[in-house]
Amino acid sequence: MSAASPRRRRRLVPAAAIALACFGLGLGAGALMPPAEGWPLVAGTEVAVATPTAGSSATPDPAASSLAAITAGAVPVEDRTPEIQVTTLDLDDPASFTVVVNKVRPLDPLDYVPADVVTLDAVPGGGTMRAEAAAAMTALYEAAAAEGAGFTVSTAYRSYDLQSSLHAGYSRSRGYDAADRFSARAGYSEHQTGLAADIRADGCDLEPCFADTAAGRYVAEHGWEHGFIVRYPADKEEVTGYIYEPWHLRYVGRPLAKAMRDSGAATMEEHFGLAFAPDYEP
Repeated sequence: MSAASPRRRRRLVPAAAIALACFGLGLGAGALMPPAEGWPLVAGTEVAVATPTAGSSATPDPAASSLAAITAGAVPVEDRTPEIQVTTLDLDDPASFTVVVNKVRPLDPLDYVPADVVTLDAVPGGGTMRAEAAAAMTALYEAAAAEGAGFTVSTAYRSYDLQSSLHAGYSRSRGYDAADRFSARAGYSEHQTGLAADIRADGCDLEPCFADTAAGRYVAEHGWEHGFIVRYPADKEEVTGYIYEPWHLRYVGRPLAKAMRDSGAATMEEHFGLAFAPDYEP
């Protein structure tokens, strides 16, 4: 299935498409509770400003001074006041945590560089991610390690040039068509957003067997609690364009990760009703 490039017109998702996120937080359809008036759901998301619930005496938790604190679960759901009415999510802006990147939805610009990349100091393997995603990955690692399901990061943020070099290397060694099934071309990679990471466990390095490790089972079950989804699930190559990669985690923020879990949507394409992306457009 193919579609005109989404870069030709801005794709905004109405509140109905993410209403389940609100139920996931126990707040009712269309409402979320951020820490303070005017906070957006996620960076790059278009939303209405927050307005206190009528008759509510609740006050914002002063600990909720950053979106990372919310995402990492530092602030209890009941303290996330006042309410906010979500209207749209931005699926095109590469700086948005909800940006959808695939073979028919390139980054704009192609050589996009995130502005807030930091090092994953507390996670084995290191690498870099955008600041909020890094905080969430650290929290996910600590939670997994506490359950005996620790993992290491193989790679996270990759620049345009690095992605180009990797894809070229795979193309030389395995053939261009084969490389396209598991390696994105530069400008089309989630890794370039700073929101994706490949992780591995002892005994399985970037192979489907990762799903059967303690780490693989843990992130599949609990990744949403920290805002992550397994971006390339099994039997969805015709949707995402990529083979099953249980090790590839994508940060989308906890509300969207929870909404997808509750709706049963396995991919962002299906959740948002976007065109499938099995191949690059000519």
